[in-house]
Amino acid sequence: MNPPRGTAAALLLALCHAIGWAAGAPEPLGAAGALTEAAPPPGQYDASLCVTVGDQAAQCGPVVVDIGDNGLALVSVADLRYRLEPMRGRLGVSLFQGNMQLDGFFASHQWSGPVLKFSDPDKPTRYELQLGKRRMAPQ
Repeated sequence: MNPPRGTAAALLLALCHAIGWAAGAPEPLGAAGALTEAAPPPGQYDASLCVTVGDQAAQCGPVVVDIGDNGLALVSVADLRYRLEPMRGRLGVSLFQGNMQLDGFFASHQWSGPVLKFSDPDKPTRYELQLGKRRMAPQ
């Protein structure tokens, strides 16, 4: 059974509040929404993820990001994981809690240095992933 529309965003917001993330609004995704730069080098990074739903304040907090050789990024916070996979100029986004997929969509996206911006086309939800220091290169 699929969760009702918006449940994944509500779950993420509840988790954000539960772990005390601070607010900070990301810039909106540009009109083009195109990939302007390549993804950063493969490896594991400390990062920050901001999620903005509608006109509410952004919910931001620390995440761990694993970027593979093919640009696939796995973003982890608690037991939630985003799988961000570049596909023919678009970004495939899947949200998992444990082994259960909660949401999935394709989005326009934009890398600008260490910052990835994308949004859900069916919901008024915007995401900004800010990579920090690389922990380790892939083995």
